[in-house]
Amino acid sequence: MGSADSKLHFRKAVIQLTTRTQPVEATDDAFWDQFWADTATSIQDVFTLVPAAEIRAVREESPSNLATLCYKAVEKLVQGAESGCTSEKEKQVMINCTQLMTRILPYIFEDPDWRGFFWSTVPGAGRGGACEGNDENARPLAESLLLAIADLLFCPDFTVQSHRKPGPEIAEDLHSIDSCEYIWEAGVGFAHSPPHSHIHDLNRTELLKLLLTCFSEAVYLPPTSEGNVLNPWVQFFCSTENRHALPLFTSLLNIVCAYDPVGYGFPYNHLLFSDYREPLVEVAAQVLIATLEYDASTSQSPSVDGTTTSTAMDDTEPPGPENLFVNYLSRIHREEDFQFILKGLARLLNNPLLQTYLPNSTKKIQFHQELLVLFWKLCDFNKKFLFFALKSSDVLDVLVPILYYLNDARADQSRVGLMHIGVFILLLLSGERNFGVRLNKPYSVRVPMDIPVFTGTHADLLIVVFHKIITSGHQRLQPLFDCLLTIVVNVSPYLKSLSMVAANKLLHLLEAFSTTWFLFSASQNHHLVFFLLEVFNNIIQYQFDGNSNLVYAIIRKRNVFHQLANLPTDPTAIQKALQRKKKSAEPISRTNSQEGMSMEGSRPAAPAEPGTLNASLIATPDIEKLTEKSQVSEDGTLSRVDQDQVKTDTPPEDCAPTVTSDTESTSGTCGVQENAVVCQAVWKTIPQNSERRRKPSGFSTSNHWSPSPDWAISWKTKLPLQTIMRLLQVLVPQVEKICIDKGLTDESEILKFLQHGTLVGLLPVPHPILIRKYQANAGTAMWFRTYMWGVIYLRNVDPPIWYDTDVKLFEIQRV
Repeated sequence: MGSADSKLHFRKAVIQLTTRTQPVEATDDAFWDQFWADTATSIQDVFTLVPAAEIRAVREESPSNLATLCYKAVEKLVQGAESGCTSEKEKQVMINCTQLMTRILPYIFEDPDWRGFFWSTVPGAGRGGACEGNDENARPLAESLLLAIADLLFCPDFTVQSHRKPGPEIAEDLHSIDSCEYIWEAGVGFAHSPPHSHIHDLNRTELLKLLLTCFSEAVYLPPTSEGNVLNPWVQFFCSTENRHALPLFTSLLNIVCAYDPVGYGFPYNHLLFSDYREPLVEVAAQVLIATLEYDASTSQSPSVDGTTTSTAMDDTEPPGPENLFVNYLSRIHREEDFQFILKGLARLLNNPLLQTYLPNSTKKIQFHQELLVLFWKLCDFNKKFLFFALKSSDVLDVLVPILYYLNDARADQSRVGLMHIGVFILLLLSGERNFGVRLNKPYSVRVPMDIPVFTGTHADLLIVVFHKIITSGHQRLQPLFDCLLTIVVNVSPYLKSLSMVAANKLLHLLEAFSTTWFLFSASQNHHLVFFLLEVFNNIIQYQFDGNSNLVYAIIRKRNVFHQLANLPTDPTAIQKALQRKKKSAEPISRTNSQEGMSMEGSRPAAPAEPGTLNASLIATPDIEKLTEKSQVSEDGTLSRVDQDQVKTDTPPEDCAPTVTSDTESTSGTCGVQENAVVCQAVWKTIPQNSERRRKPSGFSTSNHWSPSPDWAISWKTKLPLQTIMRLLQVLVPQVEKICIDKGLTDESEILKFLQHGTLVGLLPVPHPILIRKYQANAGTAMWFRTYMWGVIYLRNVDPPIWYDTDVKLFEIQRV
């Protein structure tokens, strides 16, 4: 913390800058040096001493002074990178310039007239380093700044341990050191874990905050439908011009994945020691996701491989994208590296869940949204990583925290972005057969969650949480219903044994979605019924043995299927259904809901605190655009399906299942009996008017649309009810006979009968399995950009780097 005198001195310089109407010469070092004099000032002080109004005033009234200030600060950073900042005084000047630039840059970006300033050349700043005579070779200021930051991030005794041998003091030449030997943490491609230095961590954090601020020009441009708007700052920094690209990428990835907030294995350790590593890990994660910018819909897949000096990267395939960070990420291939990344991300994602067993025993981290974006990018850009994650049940260590976050955030309007990223990750995973197979693993970890108690598998957990989101989430989650059910459809051919609780939840959803008022109130609502019927058909055709709970639930709720088959479609019936909708505020009563007890220790999902800041998001593409249909052939391979080939009227996602039995997965039934009455939850989430603020995918309605008999018949005739009707035709008489013969009221006897029953040869020929694989497109690329920068904006409150600046990528709203 600087002394009062130095703060006064600094404040005086700021006032002079704003009040001098005459331009101050660039050569007036005595004036400019006041801004980065060798006294330490905290970043919070810099934000206080350089108020927003004054930066804007200089920008408007004496633009040449602002230009010179930026030029001189960058020049200082370049000089420091050249000299290797050996003295304490020089190191302090570097930090002061870094903090000042972090403060000023957002105000340069918010003014369209200034945006090109950093990309203009500055006389005398040659590409060869120090000043050169001919200006043709001059570098734009942005390039000089980015290269200086990169050099300073590997500056011995400033941001990394020096490897200097004892002896006469000879400064290490920054231009000759091999920064690959100075990677910050062991992990991918680097085995040596350097000693921790909190001073180095603090200096890295300041430099990375400035780097993040450079990249944030993106938040001052409005969202566009063209996904391929590349950020020039990111493009240059991640190009071959940056000789530190590989070691910096590796340092950021390793520092995030190696971080253990528990405090070196001892509970409650974080209460005794301050953790300098956490702020560094947080900003490292933010810089990493900001650099991994790549619009897959407009160019070749990054999951290809090029050459590099590091053996951690696969160099057997052709060069990938020009963005080296994306390129390196897509080419990691060693199993031990995948294991390190997956274990590290799972450990951090599970950290908030640990709080529930031993409150306060570990430090609770707050950057799970950044980690989810990083996990998403890993799976999307590196298919080998995705397959590795699904190869063992390790992927469940990521699934459980995602379901925890989804359940916890379902009532909170400020966390709608978190809900989307969680669902998108599950959509991506569900396109792979192995994900469905992994879900059969019994769920024994008892993370306290506000859901009914059940005994079963990870598939049961997923279905119970999805049911909770649909029946008791807030209205803005409606566009996700299609995605949630698509995930269930994708995994359904592999689910060996649903619990009674999960089976009843699925039947309850069908009951709710197949009411006439709901089916006729929006043009796409019937899609949800198609999805659920597809789930039942997949399980009956491919996993009948072991799913007696679901078969029993279908038999008990058989009237729902008969009503669907006999759905009235004449004008009078349609009008009557819509009248019923207007009258009833709560179309499905909750009176005999059998929600059951929630898990011990759980807290109900809470809405946002009033006044919570929230960044707006653009609408996500419809499920048809989000996914691409693939059919699974008998040998398990996938083939693409043209949309018009598909008979059922449904939505899309990521890979294919095979129907062979999988020895690794669990079989057998699960023993929870839920009471015979299926829960009937209030449909709070379905608005009573058909107007919607945004056109959500599952409920697209326009003010002009109204249901017609032709429209209703067009989809009613395609309802895939044949398999279920055949099952009911065969089993219902048998079950009724048992009940009459034995006077049974006990469902366990019926379940026993169903467990040993078979429908071999009695059902229609099995339909091919249809998988909807996630497919990248410009719409999702733009959604990810707005979501990611919204998270970064809201998480950087100390200091508030972008607060109250004129951002255009999203709106900041109070809930």
